[in-house]
Amino acid sequence: MRITKLEHATLVVEEGGHRLVIDPGSLTNPILGLEGVQVIVITHEHADHWTADQLRRILEINRNVVVFGPEGVAKAVEGVDVVAVHAGETHDYGDFVLKFFGGRHAVIHPSIPVVDNIGVLVNNRLYYPGDSFTIPEDVVVETLAAPAGAPWMKISEAMDYVTAVAPKRAFPTHDGVLSAAGKALANDRLRAVTEAAGGQYYPLHSGDWIDV
Repeated sequence: MRITKLEHATLVVEEGGHRLVIDPGSLTNPILGLEGVQVIVITHEHADHWTADQLRRILEINRNVVVFGPEGVAKAVEGVDVVAVHAGETHDYGDFVLKFFGGRHAVIHPSIPVVDNIGVLVNNRLYYPGDSFTIPEDVVVETLAAPAGAPWMKISEAMDYVTAVAPKRAFPTHDGVLSAAGKALANDRLRAVTEAAGGQYYPLHSGDWIDV
């Protein structure tokens, strides 16, 4: 499996010659010419995790793509069928087995509504929590996409999360809100706790990938 990080919170996962796209949102550059997509997962309805334009660019050149998301996404997306998923469900499509966890977005502020959010385990190798610190139950996480910066978190919480999950390897996601200095700081802190738990940390930038 190859995992490619794009800007902010978007990941492209390749398996068996096909692709899965996670959270193609507004802080990611336009996704152009991406072929071989079987599945799109949208973890929640916020614009930095999906836009109609990003979906259109992917769907225009890929047929029979299945889009998965929580109930909030299914209601928000117009003109595209979204398979509504819930925590505890497993869905198998093409080259991808997806297990879903969580259910709710992390609290940003009491004045801001808490929306649906699902974390997704891809082929039992990659776990992506969306905008949450949900720990997947009864799962040994091989590779964790760890939130690095957001209005709903501070770096100490991300460090505690990585420590609790104790993945074999981790890399940063949700970092489009950080400056270059902020990304470097987050990488230093997340590397420290990943390595303390015996894992390896990969400070991926947009366009970088790892094979797992």
